[in-house]
Amino acid sequence: MKTLLNAALAVLTAVSFSPLQAATRDQADVIIRHATIVDVEHGQLLPDQAVATRGNRIVAVGHDADVARRWRAEQTVNGRNRYLIPGLWDMHVHFGGGEALIEENRALLPLYVANGVTTIRDASGDLPLDVLNWRREIAEGSLFGPRLLSSGPKIEGIKPVWKGTIETGSEADVDKAIAQLKSLDVDFVKITDSTLTPELFLYAVKQARAAGLRTSGHIPLQIPMRQVVDAGLSSIEHLGYAYNAGVKDEATIAAEFAAGRLTREEARARLNTGFDRDTAMAAYRDLAQKGVFVTPTLNGSRIIAYLDQDDHKDDEYLAYIGPKLRKTYEWRVQRAAGATPTQIEQRHARYQRVASIIPMLQQAGVTIMAGTDAGFLNSFNYPGVGLHDELALFVELGLTPTQALSAATRAGPAWFGQLDQYGSIDEGKVADLVLLERNPLEDIEATRAIHTVLLRGEVQDRTALDRLLADTRARVAAWDAKAAERK
Repeated sequence: MKTLLNAALAVLTAVSFSPLQAATRDQADVIIRHATIVDVEHGQLLPDQAVATRGNRIVAVGHDADVARRWRAEQTVNGRNRYLIPGLWDMHVHFGGGEALIEENRALLPLYVANGVTTIRDASGDLPLDVLNWRREIAEGSLFGPRLLSSGPKIEGIKPVWKGTIETGSEADVDKAIAQLKSLDVDFVKITDSTLTPELFLYAVKQARAAGLRTSGHIPLQIPMRQVVDAGLSSIEHLGYAYNAGVKDEATIAAEFAAGRLTREEARARLNTGFDRDTAMAAYRDLAQKGVFVTPTLNGSRIIAYLDQDDHKDDEYLAYIGPKLRKTYEWRVQRAAGATPTQIEQRHARYQRVASIIPMLQQAGVTIMAGTDAGFLNSFNYPGVGLHDELALFVELGLTPTQALSAATRAGPAWFGQLDQYGSIDEGKVADLVLLERNPLEDIEATRAIHTVLLRGEVQDRTALDRLLADTRARVAAWDAKAAERK
């Protein structure tokens, strides 16, 4: 009798409590099951993990069985035998070419997402206000694309080469420019040296820093790196400037050029041949100590350096680039085509010399940021896929896959002071995630093998990603057809 009573109670307990237990499971929008999380910070793998997201946030991370016991979701993504990384960041892109190219530029946005890039840093072109509008529209959800951070218009001198700038000829002009940029709520300040005087360049860096804004830019040849760093520059864009910091007589060369005792060509020739490893390591340790990051943009440099070996006319990715944007490539192509055999050899040697400092920066503790320089003018340097090319170059030059992956997932958030929101797969962080078919810590090329992208918590599976590519390709084909009709 007692046995029967216990059996009956067991049945009643199961009937009574199973629905209640199910009801206590928290509701998520998405759960990624049985994935191997790539802990980029520590260079390790965490197998059989689950990640639950709600809205644009990660709400749970842990062993698959534990998360599945507590959470249920409308959508489940199978992560078994796959590797989950934080979303990729491209920390140097451009949009531009004039108002006639606005639509072709906007069509580039989905290409980043299709290649796992969930955040981009616009380093200014000649459409700065349009890009700031895209930033707002993406944040509001009315425009599809990666999270967009922008410098807005550059600070420059009077009548500069580059368009889309705020022209400044005095300290008062610089003060007004920074006030204008603050009113535009830019994410950082870009300063270039086409016609901006060295004195105003340093003043702009200091004033932007005082206003609480991060700065990056093109460093005038008249200013040694140490002086710019001491003024408060936040990041060095393009590896050549970091290379120059390793030249033993850099300060002397800068002073002689500023005094008119050297031509630009003579100054550059001396910089090219004056590199000294001990000088460089001391300079790079200073960069690291002062928190100055470096964005090498190697891929663009490599492409131009070796145009004599690969003209890129058969690149499949050209099908995703609008005809007017492709036209902007001709400027650099024609310049490279006019080089003599000696100049071509020098171009190759320059690229190799500059690229070789990548492991030195890493050894000195400098944070390297992955950025492509992709966009108008920069020939065959393609949005989205170019970031994977950049990471492959980092590894080819001596970084580990973990270090390269960190440059594309953690360095960007660190520069913006946003590691509390991005850069790892933890509860509370933004749900920008990429699920890969292979282990990127073994082979950095695995970042190209994308199964699924979560963009602000929204699932873009392989079918959706392929559709983004197909839609862009179709738009470009239509533009090409119209261009052909007009001929």
